[in-house]
Amino acid sequence: MTMLALDIGATKFAVGVVDPDYTLRGVRRVPAAADDPWAACRDLLLAVAADSVVTAVGIGAAGPVDVPAGVIAPLNLPPWRDGFGIVERVRELFPGAVVDLAIDGACLVLAEHRIGGLRGVGNGLALTVSSGVGGGIIADGRVLRGRTGNGGHIGHLVVPGDETPCGCGGFGCVEAVASGMSSVRWARARGWIGETGIELAEAARRGDEVAVAALARAGTALGRAVASAAALLDVNRVVIGGGFAHAGEPLWGPLRAAVDRHARLSFLDGLTVELSALTDGATLVGAGVLAHEAAVAKSR
Repeated sequence: MTMLALDIGATKFAVGVVDPDYTLRGVRRVPAAADDPWAACRDLLLAVAADSVVTAVGIGAAGPVDVPAGVIAPLNLPPWRDGFGIVERVRELFPGAVVDLAIDGACLVLAEHRIGGLRGVGNGLALTVSSGVGGGIIADGRVLRGRTGNGGHIGHLVVPGDETPCGCGGFGCVEAVASGMSSVRWARARGWIGETGIELAEAARRGDEVAVAALARAGTALGRAVASAAALLDVNRVVIGGGFAHAGEPLWGPLRAAVDRHARLSFLDGLTVELSALTDGATLVGAGVLAHEAAVAKSR
């Protein structure tokens, strides 16, 4: 009997086998094929499952999602942007398996709550800052999913005074300002020569003026979003993960300064914002939690 976790990201798919303690093994990753995403996803699932009987699959997907309908519409995967019935397809692939879907941010906060920086915390917020910006909420000890499953989608909070176009169709979303991809675009438009968020972070640590400005802009936007969300949700701990979150002090200095400036209400005293100790597989771990808990619920 095998449980699988599937992470549908903006640029890659990842699948792993889930053990009862939420550890993952046999993890494989492939690029998210722009022309036929389902073929790449299907082949990866079958390769990791091998010949085993799959009893549960947890899916964490970039949003937006429609969890009741089992549909995803990731902004960065054009063939699926109008909606793709991922739950039905996975059920067809593994007849009899229970399949649970959540937005990637909900999976992220599940992972942090079970084994990461939000363990034992009743009310907290987890963010991922990578090619996009996502998030999840723990409220009174439970993941807050919302009406359609998009609860915690902090990447589309609007940054005051910013009109940068966002892939969602809006303007000034924190994802459009603070993600790794967005920061690279902003820096390149101002003469920086580089391709990735990792390169941008390295350049900032070396003192490149444009790179420093790009990370300060991103960190300030993230800090404002964190302060706003903390006040709205009455949380006292925020954990931030994802590849771009590891950019170091050029990002975190402005981020913390913005939190200190804006999180001024008395009930936010003691608010902590920290870097996640989980690896870049946190969403996959959370999808594993989904699979495990769905299997347990089915067996009752």
